[in-house]
Amino acid sequence: MKLLLTASFALILAVTLLAQAKGDSIFQHTFKKLHSEPPVPVNQQRVDQVETLWIEQKLDHFNDEDTRTWQMRYMLNEALYESGGPLFIFLGGEWEISTGRITSGHMYDMAKEHKGLLAYTEHRFYGESKPLDDLSVESLEYLSVKQALADLAHFIRTQKANYAGLADSKVIIVGGSYSASMVVWFKRTYPDLVAGGWSSSAPLYAKVNFVEYKEITGQSIAQVGGSACYNRIEKGISELEQLLADKRGAEVKALLKLCEPFDVNSDLDVWTLFSEISDIFAGVVQTHNAGQIEGVCDKILSEPDDLIGVTSYLLGVFEQGGGKCNDLSYKAILSELLETKYTGNIMRQWIYQTCNEYGWYQTSGSSNQPFGTKFPLTLYTTMCADIYGEKFSNEFITNQVWDTNEYFGRLEPGVYDIHITHGQLDPWRAMGIQDESLELVATVIPDYAHCKDFGSISDSDSEEMRDSKLAVAELVRKWVQ
Repeated sequence: MKLLLTASFALILAVTLLAQAKGDSIFQHTFKKLHSEPPVPVNQQRVDQVETLWIEQKLDHFNDEDTRTWQMRYMLNEALYESGGPLFIFLGGEWEISTGRITSGHMYDMAKEHKGLLAYTEHRFYGESKPLDDLSVESLEYLSVKQALADLAHFIRTQKANYAGLADSKVIIVGGSYSASMVVWFKRTYPDLVAGGWSSSAPLYAKVNFVEYKEITGQSIAQVGGSACYNRIEKGISELEQLLADKRGAEVKALLKLCEPFDVNSDLDVWTLFSEISDIFAGVVQTHNAGQIEGVCDKILSEPDDLIGVTSYLLGVFEQGGGKCNDLSYKAILSELLETKYTGNIMRQWIYQTCNEYGWYQTSGSSNQPFGTKFPLTLYTTMCADIYGEKFSNEFITNQVWDTNEYFGRLEPGVYDIHITHGQLDPWRAMGIQDESLELVATVIPDYAHCKDFGSISDSDSEEMRDSKLAVAELVRKWVQ
C-alpha cells in the first residue's frame, strides 16, 4: 500500500543582472553550480516508474501547541522492491529533487541486490516542499536542519507503519554534501531508525570563517591544472586589486564590463566582485570532472599576460548571463536576496541557514590561496544583517555556529555504521572527518571532487574509487542482515 497524502499545496553570494529579463543572473548561475543536486548518475532505468508523492509534516516538530502542518514532497521507486526488503533513502539537501537520483547509480545497484525500496525526500523550503507561503524571516524560522531531521524521522516511521512489507525492514540513508551532513547527524539524533548510512562529501564542523575552502580550491587548481595556472590566477587577481588601489577603477570596470551602478570606492561593491570571482573558480574545482580544471587553465594560459588571462576567462563566464553589462554590485545582491516569494532561486534559504546555523563563509582570510584579499568575513556577516535583520549580528552568528557544533558533536559525532567519503580535490573536505585518529575514519579518494562517487561501479573508476564503492556495498550487506 502506498502512502499518498493529498492536500492543497499550493557567499556564498547572489546578484541579478539589471539588463537581463530572463534566466539566471551571473551569481545565480555560480550559486547553482556550487549548491545543486549531486550529479545524477548516467544509464538510468527509464522503465522504472518513479512516483511523486506527498506526506503531511508538522510545521514545528518541537512545539506541541503548534498544530499547523504542510505537505512534503518525496519520490518513490518500487521497481526493485520485494516485501521485507530494505528501504534506501537518498536525502535531499538545498536543491530540488529529481527522479534520476533513484533510477541509477551505486545506491540503485545496492537496492537491486537486496530487493529494496528506493525513496528520495525533499528538504523543507526547497524545491516544491513549501511549509509556508513565503520566505519572510518569520517563515524561515522554521527552516533548520533539526526540523528537517525530524521530518525524516516522521517519514521513516510513517512509511514503515503504512507501506506493505516494510514494518521490519532495515533503513539505509544516503546523502551528498549538506545532505551527507544530515546522514551523520540523523544517525546521531535518531540512531534506532536507521541501520547505516553513506555520507559523501559531508562538512560536519560549523565554522564562521572558513578560510580553508579557498585554500584547497587553489591547491586543487595547482595539482590538476599546474603551478603556472595557479600563479597566473594569483597574479591576475592581484593586478585587479592593484588597479583599484591605484585609483584606476575605471579600467577594472571596463575590463570586466561592469554596470555603471558599480562603485569602485565602495568596499561592499568591491568585496562582492572579488567574492564572485573566487566562487567562479571554486565552481570549476568543486564540480571537476576529468579535463574541466585543465580546460579552464588552458584558456587562461593561452592569453598573453596574467591580467588578460584572468579577465578574458571571467568575461566568457559572465556572458552566459546574456546581459549587456555585468551588475556585480552589493545593491544587486540585496535586491535578489530580499525577495520573499518562491522563485526557484534558493539562495535566500541557504544563506539564511549559514547565518543561523553554520557560517561556512569562504573568505579571503588566508594568504595561502590565489584569489586575493578582497572578500573578508565582514562582507558575509554584513549581508546576514542586511537581509534578515539586525538580530543577525557577528555575536549572534558566532553563538549559533557554536550551538550547532555542540549539538552535533563537531568532528566526533559519536555515531557508528556510517561510510564517510571525500574527494581529495573537494574544498568541503576541510570541514569533514579526515583525521584517522578520530572515532570515524573517512575514505579520501584521490583525484576526485565533490560528490563524485554515486555512479555505478565501472571500468572508469580509479582503484581507490572502486574500493570505496565495494566497501560501502559490503557494509550494506552487513546492515541489512
